[in-house]
Amino acid sequence: MTDITGNRLARLRQRMADTNTDLVAVGPSSHLQWLLGLNPHGDERPVMALVTADHAGVLMPKLNADAARAQCDSVPFYEWNDTEGPLDALTALLTQLDVKRPGISVVLDEMMRADFAFLLVDQLEVPTRRFTEDTIGQLRAEKDADEHKLLRDCARLNDSAFELAFASLRTGMSETDVKTIIADHYRAHGAEPAFCIVGFGPNSAFPHHHTGADVLQPETAVLIDAGCRLNGYPSDMTRCAWYGDAPDPKFTQIAGVVEEAVQAAMSAATPGAECRAIDGAARGVIEAAGYGAAFPHRTGHGLGVDVHEPPYMTASNDQALTVGNVFSIEPGIYLTDAFGIRLEDIVHLGPDGPKALSGLSRRVLQIAPR
Repeated sequence: MTDITGNRLARLRQRMADTNTDLVAVGPSSHLQWLLGLNPHGDERPVMALVTADHAGVLMPKLNADAARAQCDSVPFYEWNDTEGPLDALTALLTQLDVKRPGISVVLDEMMRADFAFLLVDQLEVPTRRFTEDTIGQLRAEKDADEHKLLRDCARLNDSAFELAFASLRTGMSETDVKTIIADHYRAHGAEPAFCIVGFGPNSAFPHHHTGADVLQPETAVLIDAGCRLNGYPSDMTRCAWYGDAPDPKFTQIAGVVEEAVQAAMSAATPGAECRAIDGAARGVIEAAGYGAAFPHRTGHGLGVDVHEPPYMTASNDQALTVGNVFSIEPGIYLTDAFGIRLEDIVHLGPDGPKALSGLSRRVLQIAPR
């Protein structure tokens, strides 16, 4: 068993003890990747890891067992084949785990297929059920030093991709051309693209614009929201620019409001603060400037193995932030048929507050046409 796997299993078992949890069931999801380093082939064949205070095992299709064992040999596999089906192997695993008793408390992976979850629950006697928020979810949200470094390294690679993309802007190039420049930079440095939004002009007013064939012309707003995946961890950042000789005064004014909203959210993001307070701080600045209706999304989301994971900076989330949380702060203002401005940094929460993983300035650039 690797040190990382052993440490994470030990932390999970402590959380299980603290929450009176008898069994944690994890499907072929990012939870399983985080816990065991296991990313098995996913299809309709049931696969799940089951963990108790004393034992752990993985229900695994024999077809995929050898490949999976190369990723993880720290817990036993309970293998099954297509002829026999999974029930006998699952029964053997549950017997080994000693959970065939009434009323056990089970945590189910919310990302697991429903048929996998029901296969498990149907073998148990009147269990109580909940999802992973206070077990694996909480542990994943509190990044350790190694995860912090991996996320920072990926963010710094993203910095250089953005610098290249903005430096490469030319009249007549398409949004897709910019996306290709960014993706090629990622791959040249050992990473894979995770996502990329490039929006020119009015397209930047769509928060989740689909990058397309529109071409760049002078006196145009440019928004880039992109991230890659390096060594198993992602990045995510948004920056904006004005491509032209003189930015629209309203563009400059709104850029200032969005930056003020970022700073307000940063100031509110302290250990113990509720997530809704961070959203409220950013939203209050934008509403005071008269653009509340033009800010349609949450202020941020957690980032770790997944690009989007808890904690979420929403008005309805009273979850308290803890040291080690990593999350985005990304307020925006979007004016239909004109432009949108979003400024996004991923921050790591330390005892003294948040620090951006990126080293790239949020300053909205003015780029002379070429």
